[in-house]
Amino acid sequence: MRIFLLFILIAVGLLGQKDGSEVWKFDRLDRLGKHKTRVEGDPRVVATAKGRAIEFDGQDDALFVDVHPLTGAKTFTWEVIFRPASGGRAEQRFFHLQEAGVQTRLLFETRLIDGKWCLDSFAASSTGSKALIDRTKLHSLDEWHHVAMVYDGKEFRHYVDRKLQGSSEVSLAPQGKGTSSAGVRINRVDYFKGAIREARMTPRALEPAAFLPLP
Repeated sequence: MRIFLLFILIAVGLLGQKDGSEVWKFDRLDRLGKHKTRVEGDPRVVATAKGRAIEFDGQDDALFVDVHPLTGAKTFTWEVIFRPASGGRAEQRFFHLQEAGVQTRLLFETRLIDGKWCLDSFAASSTGSKALIDRTKLHSLDEWHHVAMVYDGKEFRHYVDRKLQGSSEVSLAPQGKGTSSAGVRINRVDYFKGAIREARMTPRALEPAAFLPLP
């Protein structure tokens, strides 16, 4: 049995390398995945029932890395497990991937409405851009959620806890090398109050059944 389990773990690890995905665990401040971070403010590592996470205060906490993990991807899936907190600003940018020198970017945002939140996902490229938001699809604050944006080469979709929140056809060109920020937009506006536990960036379109496990 132990040998069988070891084989499964090795196979899963090899698959993760083969498909080009990156997994970033938010369990330390000095690195996201294999990338060194630049820390601003005072984000802190906190213990949760599911393991460690990084908590942001919504004022000046942020992490920056000098990499765009979906560089060159013609299709993609970007997933985040996070916990938006009560008391944050009405508009918050909690994760941002940005191509260097241009406005090409991918951006996860929240909108707080009547004590709950909805997901706002934005993609911009040299061939098109699209924002997805439905203010009637609201979710609980102070609890863990899984969010995902998916592009299959034709349709842009986003999900909360594996449930579709919106979709639209759009032409998105692959993005170039750049930087990423967690806890704030890269230009340091609209800080996020809450915690992030994990992110996975995959250069292909995944179906919800293949997403990270729900928190």
